[in-house]
Amino acid sequence: MSANFSGGFFIMKEIPVRVQKFIAHAGICSRRKAEQSIKDGDVTINNLIAEIGDTINPGKDEVRLNGRLITIPKVKEKVVLLMNKPKGFVCSNEDPHNPRTVFELLPNNYQKQRLYCAGRLDKESEGLLIITNDGDLSQKVTHPSTKITKKYRVTIQKDLREEMVPKLLQGRELEGDFLRFEKVIVGGKGDLAGKILEIHLHHGKKREIRRLLESYGFYVKKLRRFQIGKMILKKMAPGSVRELNNKEIDLLFS
Repeated sequence: MSANFSGGFFIMKEIPVRVQKFIAHAGICSRRKAEQSIKDGDVTINNLIAEIGDTINPGKDEVRLNGRLITIPKVKEKVVLLMNKPKGFVCSNEDPHNPRTVFELLPNNYQKQRLYCAGRLDKESEGLLIITNDGDLSQKVTHPSTKITKKYRVTIQKDLREEMVPKLLQGRELEGDFLRFEKVIVGGKGDLAGKILEIHLHHGKKREIRRLLESYGFYVKKLRRFQIGKMILKKMAPGSVRELNNKEIDLLFS
């Protein structure tokens, strides 16, 4: 039985999505609360009790919370924002452990809208961040199958020699995740020679750059995302926000 979706907003129908993310994008509750509801056995997928990690195919699978069918509401207007994220803010709509979120930096006219980060940056990282209410766009930007390149400039505490690069490209499994980089360029001059890296990713697992580098003894002093697709972050003060036009949105997928 197909779910009764209205408009298909928020989620790409072609790409499976984790059930807790689907519930959060439907505006029912935060992802954290959705995960707790799954643990409590209150969520079903096609009349079967859901488990953490389950994925669904929106438009095909029926998801219920406490027996209530979850549908995706239509939106009146698509919003796609570009932010130069500063350090000290988390990319979460709700985090009791980190009260400062990127959403408090948004102009007043966006404060009451239900918006999400299309690919997160951790609290200590900075740079290019896309915030949107368009789930299709968010899925395209973040899902590994689309192979959209994200580029980061990373400063580490000691020199990384060229012979280390193949290990970072080959990757390794850490805490159940297989982490690897698509490309690593070693740069820097003078005292920073070998300490400045340009790292490319097609995906973005939790703290992936920091975790993989740390597993080899390299600790990140600064991490800044400066490009997604062909969209490059230019001349924006930390914490500033602006809306992207259609031509700029297309650059994300170039």
